[in-house]
Amino acid sequence: MRKSFGRSFDELARIVAFTEAFFLQEGIDPNLRYVVDLCVEELFVNMVTYNTETQEDILIELEPNNGGVQVSLTDFNVERFDPRSGPPVDIDAPLEDRTPGGLGLYLVMKMANAIHYEYRDRSSKITFVTDGKPQDV
Repeated sequence: MRKSFGRSFDELARIVAFTEAFFLQEGIDPNLRYVVDLCVEELFVNMVTYNTETQEDILIELEPNNGGVQVSLTDFNVERFDPRSGPPVDIDAPLEDRTPGGLGLYLVMKMANAIHYEYRDRSSKITFVTDGKPQDV
């Protein structure tokens, strides 16, 4: 299942409705929706916030994957940004010693079983697979 969404936070409600329809259509365990919705929201918001050089829609693709879900978000006409390459987040550091940013991507990495990044012809595609079980990061 695939659908494009405009570069606006107002699209988040439509994205959640899209994932809900996918889960119903495919008969996937609804308990997994929280993980998928949180990861999709974090990645989508980052694309809208930081990839300001384009006005093109963001494509979201959902596929069943061995009892879990594979999700891809593709952002077109943008610079390269591999979310796996960010600096590590020290979640044990006191708040006053932390640098803002990166915690949302840390959560995505923790919640996804696998994350793949592809950049080709100014298209940035992030794919993650999850079965809902937290990962060691």
